Amino acid sequence: MSYLVLARKWRPQNFEDLVGQDHVGRTLANAIKSGRIHHAFLFTGARGVGKTSAARILAKALNCEQGLSPQPCNTCSSCHEIAAGQGVDVFEIDGASNTGVDDIRDLRENIRYLPSRSRYKIFIIDEVHMLSINAFNALLKTLEEPPAHAKFIFATTEPHKIPDTILSRCQRFDFRKISLSKIAAKLREIVDAEGIPVSARSLAAIARRGEGSMRDALSSLDQIIAFCGEEISDDDVQGVLGLVDRKLLLETARGILQRDSRLLLEAVRRVDDLGHSFRRFAQALVEFFRELVLLKVTPEPEEFLEATGNELAELQAVAELGSLEDFQRTLTLLLKTETDLAGAPFPRLILEMALVRLAHLPPAQDIAMLLRKIEELEGRLGGNRPTPPPPPAERPEPPAARTVPPKKVEAPAPGGNSIKGWPGLVEEAKKHRPRIGSLLEHGSLLSLDLPELKIGFPAGSFLFEQMKDRETQESLQKLAEAYFGQSVRIGVVPIDGRQKGAPPSLREEREAKNSDRRQRLRKDALGHPMVQAIQDIFKGEITEVKPIDKGFV
Repeated sequence: MSYLVLARKWRPQNFEDLVGQDHVGRTLANAIKSGRIHHAFLFTGARGVGKTSAARILAKALNCEQGLSPQPCNTCSSCHEIAAGQGVDVFEIDGASNTGVDDIRDLRENIRYLPSRSRYKIFIIDEVHMLSINAFNALLKTLEEPPAHAKFIFATTEPHKIPDTILSRCQRFDFRKISLSKIAAKLREIVDAEGIPVSARSLAAIARRGEGSMRDALSSLDQIIAFCGEEISDDDVQGVLGLVDRKLLLETARGILQRDSRLLLEAVRRVDDLGHSFRRFAQALVEFFRELVLLKVTPEPEEFLEATGNELAELQAVAELGSLEDFQRTLTLLLKTETDLAGAPFPRLILEMALVRLAHLPPAQDIAMLLRKIEELEGRLGGNRPTPPPPPAERPEPPAARTVPPKKVEAPAPGGNSIKGWPGLVEEAKKHRPRIGSLLEHGSLLSLDLPELKIGFPAGSFLFEQMKDRETQESLQKLAEAYFGQSVRIGVVPIDGRQKGAPPSLREEREAKNSDRRQRLRKDALGHPMVQAIQDIFKGEITEVKPIDKGFV
């Protein structure tokens, strides 16, 4: 005898056998009991959820030799023939291969004749949305005035492609995707009956691979049995299905929440060794942390989670390691990482760096606690009793808000010997010859006694060599003569870096001034009462002080 695949061997034979479609079975059974049987039914839903099986069960219930009943006997010749797809008065038509108007005309011609030996002629059209518009129009007249001995059962995965004129003449039943727990329970029933030992973890993985389809889950189970034989291990199941091990996801989540970088890098290595796609692993992590979020925000997460009882307990244990804010922040970074992995030249590096970054993020603070601390800060700074402000001369002012008018720079007088003329000359050079102006900024003014101008540069430096260039000196001389209004003799002198008494360059003066300014700014900021109060309440540490007022000196 030829082998019968599990999906056919364990096809539902009664309405009670339909997994996850209780609403459909109950409605059809009640309609049969009351005798209120419509002439046309439309079964819609994803693949493998029981649409065709329900159509056959309905056909058996209508044509059972034991009588019209919601419970077909499954022993008479009519029930056996319909279950095998060979019913004399039950016609199963593939809408994908019989799309033309001629096929529907043949069907209408067939409808005219009474059934051979059954109560009804039943037409089951699968993938009915594949019919052409002309075929639907040809079918419409029959649905408007059907003969009493004819029943239609349409099945489709895409009801939106069916004309409204057809939909309005059918009783519609929407088949739902089957939950993971119900698929796993049915798989357990089947493997126990077949005498095949399979762990609950493996059955959950197979059920998850089905993605709500009982038929797909049974096909995966058939594939695993063919590969493993009578000994089915968890590793074999993961390998055959190409799924990311649930245990690996649990360990990775623990590594993120427990700030364990070594564990995370080991997880990435295992992903690589197992041959999983790094992007697929990131997607699985996103789904895992979504489940953790649902655990935190819903009192009964079983309604939203695709998890078995054991998996739910494992999720709850991991959820205790972090807060909702931790999970949401992790999800945000994982979603970005998943996008970055698409077509990335170094996917392992991207995933490793993302996980390490997650391991080193500080724990998210509770918003309510932060708000309480802010209220406490406001209370301490403002107090319940308002105090009069100090006199203007004594009132403390935040360093970032202190404004000092810039010092006025006097323009050098042409022909003068004042050293104030040197900064002016450098600024003039930066306006007209930026390269020369940049060189002069690094030079030390040794003497300015017009017409003599002597500038020092570190001996052997790049700056010194540039300034010794004849063209550069000629350009500088023209600039200096135009600025001072008289002839100028320029000397470029090498100076030793250890030479004492050499004045600092303009750049060195500016850097020293900025350093002093930063030190005074930090000192003023750390000494301000508002900053001290914030540090005291939040137990914080000042790492950097940035001025927001460019005029502060």
